[in-house]
Amino acid sequence: MMTTRSRARRLRNHAAGSTSLAMLALTLALNLAAPARSQTTATPPDQARQPDGRPGGQSGERPDERGTDPVGQATSPDTSQAEGEGVSSRDIIVTGSRITTGGFTAPTPTTVIDSSTIAANAQPNVFTTIAQLPSLQGSTGTSVGTFSTSSGTQGLSSFSLRGVGAIRTLTLLDGQRVVGANVTGVPDISLFPQLLIKRVDIVNGGASASYGSDAVGGVVNFITDTRFKGIKGNVQGGITTHGDSEQVLVQLAGGTSLADDRVHVVVSTEYAHDNGVGGGQFGTALAGGRDWFRQSTLINRNVLNDGAPQYLYRDYAQPYNYTKYGLITAGPLQGIAFDQAGNPFQFQYGSGGVPARDAAGNVRGCLPGFCLGGDLSGNVDAGRSLLSRIQRVNSYGRIGYDFAPNGELYATVNISQVKTSNQPVGGQNRPNLTIQCANPFVPALVQTACANAGITNFQYGTSNAALGSSQVYTDRRQYRFVAGAKGRESVAGSDWSYDLYYEHGTNYSNIDVSNILLSRRFNQAINATVLNGAIVCADATARANGCQPLNIFGGNPSAAALGYIMPQNGPMQRTRQTQDVISLNFSGSPFSSWAGPVSIAFGGEFRHEFYRVHADPYGAGFANSPANAAYPADPVLLADGNNWYAGNYKNGSGAYSVKEAFLEADLPIINSDAGGRANISGAVRLTDYSTSGSVWAWKIGGTWDLPVDGLRIRGVTSRDVRAPNLSELFAAPVTTTLPGFFDPFNNVNVLALQNTIGNRNLKPEIARNTTLGIAFSNSQAIPGLSLSVDYYKIKITDVISSLGAGDIVNLCYLKIAPETCGVFNLNNPNGPNYINVQAFNLASILTDGFDIEASYRWQRPLGLPGSLTLRTLATNIRRFITDTGLPGTIPNDTAGVNIGNTPKWKWLATQTYATDDWSLLLQERWFSDGKLGNQYVVCTTGCPASTVNRPTIERNFVPGAFYIDVGGTYNITPAVTAYFKVDNVFDRDPAPSPYFVNPALYDVLGRVYRAGVRFQF
Repeated sequence: MMTTRSRARRLRNHAAGSTSLAMLALTLALNLAAPARSQTTATPPDQARQPDGRPGGQSGERPDERGTDPVGQATSPDTSQAEGEGVSSRDIIVTGSRITTGGFTAPTPTTVIDSSTIAANAQPNVFTTIAQLPSLQGSTGTSVGTFSTSSGTQGLSSFSLRGVGAIRTLTLLDGQRVVGANVTGVPDISLFPQLLIKRVDIVNGGASASYGSDAVGGVVNFITDTRFKGIKGNVQGGITTHGDSEQVLVQLAGGTSLADDRVHVVVSTEYAHDNGVGGGQFGTALAGGRDWFRQSTLINRNVLNDGAPQYLYRDYAQPYNYTKYGLITAGPLQGIAFDQAGNPFQFQYGSGGVPARDAAGNVRGCLPGFCLGGDLSGNVDAGRSLLSRIQRVNSYGRIGYDFAPNGELYATVNISQVKTSNQPVGGQNRPNLTIQCANPFVPALVQTACANAGITNFQYGTSNAALGSSQVYTDRRQYRFVAGAKGRESVAGSDWSYDLYYEHGTNYSNIDVSNILLSRRFNQAINATVLNGAIVCADATARANGCQPLNIFGGNPSAAALGYIMPQNGPMQRTRQTQDVISLNFSGSPFSSWAGPVSIAFGGEFRHEFYRVHADPYGAGFANSPANAAYPADPVLLADGNNWYAGNYKNGSGAYSVKEAFLEADLPIINSDAGGRANISGAVRLTDYSTSGSVWAWKIGGTWDLPVDGLRIRGVTSRDVRAPNLSELFAAPVTTTLPGFFDPFNNVNVLALQNTIGNRNLKPEIARNTTLGIAFSNSQAIPGLSLSVDYYKIKITDVISSLGAGDIVNLCYLKIAPETCGVFNLNNPNGPNYINVQAFNLASILTDGFDIEASYRWQRPLGLPGSLTLRTLATNIRRFITDTGLPGTIPNDTAGVNIGNTPKWKWLATQTYATDDWSLLLQERWFSDGKLGNQYVVCTTGCPASTVNRPTIERNFVPGAFYIDVGGTYNITPAVTAYFKVDNVFDRDPAPSPYFVNPALYDVLGRVYRAGVRFQF
């Protein structure tokens, strides 16, 4: 409720209002000298939310004292629930709409996660809590992408709504953009201040008309407590049941007000460290003694029409073209392997396999490329990290000055650093080597066998276990500054809210790879000979430039050889990315219709994005990154780069600017006892990109509170956009040689250069979002119950997708995509033939399904003290169809494909019983059984002919998973709370997969224990 002084001041502001919107800026300037406001008070919202997102217990509020909640339903002004103190309505942050006036109801469904839910989940990173929501599919994190070396996304925590990718999900902090932590433009949630988060709003639907580019799948908005008073902290530790992933989290925040409550200061700092779960051993032994890995493999028989399936799913598959310390893979000596000491022995093939000893390296009794069982010691996949090591250091501060009764100037600073590391695989596998029999490192017994067989060389494969495993280290540092003004003023007799801010963010991303070989040096080092009684590299040029001979038979290479093939300075990349944003937003109700106030919002935004990246000369090429002391020139290496076994980073830079203007309006159309209450809302945004020109985004929708008490219908349809990001526009160039590229125009093979580059002619992706839903909450009929069901459909066209050189030429030759004809020349009289490999707007995505949410709060259940709160969220994906736009392919539906991100059903359920002294939480996470792919035809005998689009397979099933978590709290004192959490109580293992495992769906860690203490004074 408002104090008497607050109401009097509101009346004075109305009376003093100017007569036009043009006077608003002058009014703001004059108010710089206005007296301080007095605090308002408001009842803290009940934690149980109605299905439209509205907190309960607010029915008695005056309309002019209300803001709007994330779905536009009227609520009290933002409050610090811990303190129970109200703040002015200018602090309202609306995620589903830019309209902030009282009484507005937005049609876009929004899920709200409050601070108590975040605390109860007891995760060391709030990202994990949010990523559990069913509508979030395909989010990254420290357990996803750990096998990657060159992607640059290791340890990057970013959200993906609806499975359409992190690049199509807009993540905001207090309604404001955040500088990207990767050239794709996605931020890293690990760099956000987390202890001061008051709630997180997840808008499940397109919001480009309100927020601009990237809001195709929806918006995730982190809202901080800008009026926190006191001191609070959190100390937490954790460990898995396997004794790894040791975690520590220390958080501290403080806030106060000064100068007669006109100056508000909040600060926070936090440190988090997780040791991760490193790579296991070669073979099938995972880290921590985990025993669920089976080296499952999908084996292609390469036979299409013999009545049997083309693809077979098998566990404990053994590749027979390499092993841990070396294996002769073809010819008369096939099957001779080497132990760690370099001694030869007969390799044990699985499936009772017998080497054919032919030039192709076939093994009789085995499937193509694989045997089953036998000696699995050389398999490398078990070496992947299950969870990246991560260290987070974050500092945040905000100062606000109330320059007027309802106006604030503020500034924030966020300085953070996140370091991660991971091991992509075990060893550095090289399966197709040619070794000379005369090589002095070849054991005498094998040299004799060569002579007896009349051969001078043999084919050889090794996991290179003796070289150790590569490690990838990332270091991301974010410097983000925001200055702004927000508040509310009376103009022309009505209240207008304003929000103006400038944001500058810089992100530095460093990637370093250690213990990785230079392929051409490795090839020179293994080609040894004897010169003047000493074993040396056979190539004189290599010897003159420091080549040291490498013994790859067994596990005892010399230190000199290791130093030569794996120099101390490995692949590196240094990226600087900046973002500048100027945003102005205004919202008010200038007049009323027959059904109530008509609300509008309007504003504009300017944004500039820039990146520059440089890499080492061995990866990027000497012309792009000249040789230096850390990376000296070496004629053995390729001058144009690509010399590393993996991690060949490139140089690049680029920038673009965006200018935007938007208008949003809400029109009440029904307001009566007989007809209920209904409104129509719409928005339009014009965006001009410096790279691709102008594009329109819009939305129109409405809500109808039916005469049946508590029943609401809502719907919205929108046109949303995603502009090409810096990486797609200005990709760091890579040049490779294609010696026998087929030219379909002249029916000949030609020598061509493949230039992988960005495409500055890319257009924005266009999406059509539609959501229809119904919600029920009747406090009289069934107190505490809330239900909602929403149907959604997203169709994205002009999807930006990368094409290979062959696809580009064929699309032009077949006259399917004329835009590809201008990016290659295969008959160039003035220079080399070339194909510029780049992305094009060719693909499309279609997905639809249902969101279901239900909650029930029971005060004093069965007469017991306290309350019981039940909540369930579920998402059903009916279709997720991707069409590449390439000739000869058909659209691929991946709904229910459990090796991806989009299971048919996914839900999250929580049950919480809480009293004044303690609480208990039970949580269930589940997703449905699925398939390897919907394109497969399942059969065992009598199979039809297998085709590219409809291949046959023996087994097409991937089980779902059900996990139970439990947690609880105990209030030691009113200010100190102890808590615990156990995730995956029954230590359920992930399902086997022919692609190692899918951490985007399955829990790969096992049971995890966490405990800690929170305090607040």
